[in-house]
Amino acid sequence: MRRDQEPHMSTLVIVGAQWGDEAKGKLVDVLGGDAEYVVRYSGGNNAGHTVIVEGETFKFQLLPAGILHPGTVSILGGGMVICPKHLLEEIDRTRAQRADLGELVVSPSAHIVFPYHRLLDQLEEEARGENKIGTTSRGIGPAYTDKVSRIGIRMGEFVQPDVFHRRLQEVLAVKNRLLRMFDHPEIKFDALHEEYAQYAVRIAPYVRDAEGMLQDAVDEGKRILFEGAQGTFLDLDYGTYPYVTSSHPIAGGACLGTGLGPRHIHNILGVAKAYTTRVGEGPFVTELHDAIGQQIRDQGHEYGTVTGRPRRCGWLDLVALRYSTRLNSLSGLVLTRLDTLRGIPELKVAVGYEIDGVRSRRMPSRVEEWAKAVPVYETLAGWDEDVSGIRRREDLPVSTQRYVSFIEEYLGIPAAVLSVGPDRAETIMVRPDLMWGQP
Repeated sequence: MRRDQEPHMSTLVIVGAQWGDEAKGKLVDVLGGDAEYVVRYSGGNNAGHTVIVEGETFKFQLLPAGILHPGTVSILGGGMVICPKHLLEEIDRTRAQRADLGELVVSPSAHIVFPYHRLLDQLEEEARGENKIGTTSRGIGPAYTDKVSRIGIRMGEFVQPDVFHRRLQEVLAVKNRLLRMFDHPEIKFDALHEEYAQYAVRIAPYVRDAEGMLQDAVDEGKRILFEGAQGTFLDLDYGTYPYVTSSHPIAGGACLGTGLGPRHIHNILGVAKAYTTRVGEGPFVTELHDAIGQQIRDQGHEYGTVTGRPRRCGWLDLVALRYSTRLNSLSGLVLTRLDTLRGIPELKVAVGYEIDGVRSRRMPSRVEEWAKAVPVYETLAGWDEDVSGIRRREDLPVSTQRYVSFIEEYLGIPAAVLSVGPDRAETIMVRPDLMWGQP
C-alpha cells in the first residue's frame, strides 16, 4: 500500500504529564475497551498502575492495564526491560482475579532484568550516600545500562535455550568482576541459569514479532493505545536530571519503544493530577510540608504502588505542566484526582517561578536552578461538594469548573477527560473527539 493510500489511523498515546503516578492506568482501562491493541513502550516493574473495576483492585507493574479487556491484544514493547519472574507472578495473580483476559504479546527486542541488575542497583545507590537518586532498586537502571553497553540479554535470546546459556555465561563473568569491586560474593551461574531457564519456557509462547504486528495494525487502521509508564519529568533527557528514570516516558518514547514512526502517532493525551506529587529525590517547587500537604496525601491515598513510599505532595505546578504540554505536543489534558481536593477552602496553582529575583514562566534548564525556584501562585476557590457521582462537566460545582477552565487557559489545550474518583465509572468524558477521531 502506498503512503498516500494509508487508511485512517487511530493511534492514541497516553503519557504521564508530571512525575508519574497520575492515574494513567485508570484512563488506559477506561479507553482500553475501545482499542484493539494496548502497548507498553518503556520502563519496567519500577512503576505501577492501580485500576479499580466495580470495586475490585488490580495492580499492574509490567502488564498493560488493557489486559482486563478480553478482546484486546496487550503488547510489552521493545523499549521495555522485563523481569521474567515478576512478569509471571503478575500474570498468575491477574488470572487468579479474572480468568477472562486479553491476549499478551512480548517483543523479542525487550531486555531482561536479572538478579545481578537488582543487586548492582542497590550497591550503587548505597555507594552514592547523600547523593542517592532514590531508585526503586528494581534493577531497571543497570538493565538499561547493559542495553546501552551492548551486553544486555534480549527476550528473543532469552527464550532460545542454547543462546541464553551462552549469553548468560558471557554477561555473568562481567557482572561478577563488578561485584568483586564492591567486595560482594559472586553470583553462581548454575543456580541462576536453572531458575531463569524455567521462566524462559513459560514466557516463550508470548514472544512474537510485536513490531511487525503493530506495523500491520497501523496499515489496517486498527485502534492502538500506547501506555506510558512513569511521567514526563522522569525522562532521561528532559526530566529533572539526575533524578530521573533510565528510559523515555515522554510521548516520543512511544516511537522509540515500539518500532513505529512519528507519522503513525495520531493523538496524545497527557494525564495530570489536579495537584502535584513525586516520589524520591529531586526538586519540587510547589511541595507542601504542612497540614494541607498531609490532607492531600491522606485523601488521595498517595503512597507508591510499587514501593509503598509516601509521595511528596504539593500544589498544581502549571509552569512544569505547560512545559510538559509542549514537550509532548499534547492534544488534550486528562485531569485526575479532582475528588481529592474536596474540602480545601483555597487552592493555589503555580503560574510562574522566581529565581534570584527574576520571574519567568519557563522551566529552569538546570536542576540547581529548580532547587532555588520560588513559586508565584494564583489562588482559586475550592469546593466542599462530593464530585465522584457527577458525569457531566457542566454539573460540577462552579468553583471546580473554574479551576479546570483556568488550567485549560494557562496550558492552551482543552480538558479531554476529568476523573472524579478511582473507579472506571467515575469519569467525565469531555472531548471524545480527542481520542480516536482526527484532531
